[in-house]
Amino acid sequence: MKSAVEQLAQYKSVHLNPKNIKTHFIGIPGIIWSLFVLLNLIPINIIAVNEFKVNVADVFTIGVLVYYFLLNVKLALGMVAFIIPVLYTSDMVAQTQYGLWIAIAVFVVAWIFQLIGHKYEKAKPAFIDDLNQLLIGPFFLMAEVYFMLGWAEELDKAIAPLAITKRRELEAARRAASA
Repeated sequence: MKSAVEQLAQYKSVHLNPKNIKTHFIGIPGIIWSLFVLLNLIPINIIAVNEFKVNVADVFTIGVLVYYFLLNVKLALGMVAFIIPVLYTSDMVAQTQYGLWIAIAVFVVAWIFQLIGHKYEKAKPAFIDDLNQLLIGPFFLMAEVYFMLGWAEELDKAIAPLAITKRRELEAARRAASA
């Protein structure tokens, strides 16, 4: 398994433009929330005892959070704080008559924000080359929040130069391919 620094540097290498990052602060949470609505619509309860139920969304959350904790405990704690309201509100919406349509609409709009961001960046989304980067996107945003708050300066200092180097390599490969 690649380290948090490697994963975040790879992701950041195609997320250096501040406008792109801003669009991702709208797009990624929207995509996550809409996917959780869809997961909550799957009528399977893994565990159901009286009022206590564990469904597909809960099991997925546990799996992803374990992965995040293996990468970086501090960032994973931030992800827990983010995901709890996502689980709660997505479950509430999934129980409504229009839950599916709301999820689809939010999903489409959120992806539009993502694609607009990559137009600013002039780089393809990170997941195109590595599907694992779909899981790193939310983790990256949490890291960006920590960096803004001055909570993870060492991590930022480790990631930034690697990301710039990776970006230069990507651009050199793109130029060589078009020559």
